[in-house]
Amino acid sequence: MHLLEIGAIRNKPAAGLYLALTRRCPLSCAHCSTDSSSTSEQHPETPFRRLVESFDHETRPDLLLMSGGEALLRAALVADLARTARSVGSRSYVLSGMWFARESRRLPAPVSAAIREVDHFAASLDEFHEREVGRADVFRAMHRIRELVPQVSFQLTGRGDDDPYLQGLVDDVRREFDDQVPILVGTLSPIGRGRQLGGLTPTPSSGVPVAPVDPCDRITWPLVTYDGTVYACCNQDLVERRMPEHLILGHASHQSWPELREKFLRRELYRALRVLGPSFVAARFSDGPCDKGMCGNCLTLSGDAEAERKVTEYLRSDSGRQVEAAARRMVEQVDGTAFSDRRSGRYGGLVSLGWEEADREQPSYTS
Repeated sequence: MHLLEIGAIRNKPAAGLYLALTRRCPLSCAHCSTDSSSTSEQHPETPFRRLVESFDHETRPDLLLMSGGEALLRAALVADLARTARSVGSRSYVLSGMWFARESRRLPAPVSAAIREVDHFAASLDEFHEREVGRADVFRAMHRIRELVPQVSFQLTGRGDDDPYLQGLVDDVRREFDDQVPILVGTLSPIGRGRQLGGLTPTPSSGVPVAPVDPCDRITWPLVTYDGTVYACCNQDLVERRMPEHLILGHASHQSWPELREKFLRRELYRALRVLGPSFVAARFSDGPCDKGMCGNCLTLSGDAEAERKVTEYLRSDSGRQVEAAARRMVEQVDGTAFSDRRSGRYGGLVSLGWEEADREQPSYTS
């Protein structure tokens, strides 16, 4: 499954499901967005297994995305979840910080076995990761991993479009892999341990008092956090720090995927946040402040029952249904580069590297 195909379904609600399998990670990256360490908490596997085992052919997500911490510390779990998901037609993706590549080590057998089971492997690399695992070691391991898994990609992060480190890293990846490995570029943000670093600025947001429609793609794919709590929003930093009540979808320990998916797709508040955006919803339906940026405005809606009542009433009206339908068509009818164009600036087109029409996999995705 090529990165471009993942981008093509990024705006389809419930087409993907994120699993944060563990907060533990053997690396000590100074900017870690999840504040992970080798002694961080790790909860039982049961909720993750139970939830994926509840997938069925009709309602399963197209893609299961596994991360951490370092997801491959639970290599056997990754392999089992990928196999279970595939049995009903879902594909799988795992993101790694590549701890196992340090000092030219061979791939551990459990890690190799897990990677063989997934459909896409992504390696994270940036100036802080590189202090833990050398660039040459990561490249060496990625050549080996390309022999194990159908598709791979790099997730590179820098300080912005004009960051010379990022430009050099992008150039090295393109040269090393002959422009055959796609790259998703992101921007370092002051979240997790990154809050302790100087010089990082939050992702810009409009924050205007009277907000335009600005769809939120963070509420298109749910997130299962380390303890099994399921959030409608995949902004891991936000939901773990603030635990906003209105974004709690349920819990993997006692609810099935079909149940959670139904609630995720039906609840009017989630639909409004997806296609109209938190700033628009807060400005129009809440008496609270609406000048705190996209995520800040979303947090003001937590516990605001009157705002949700107004949203529900609006989306059930004729005009609300028409506006939602038009906005949803606009959001979902985008190509696979739109997601990266929004986050990666001038590097957005790098998600297409290595793409050939013949790479398109069958069967086609469900909506």
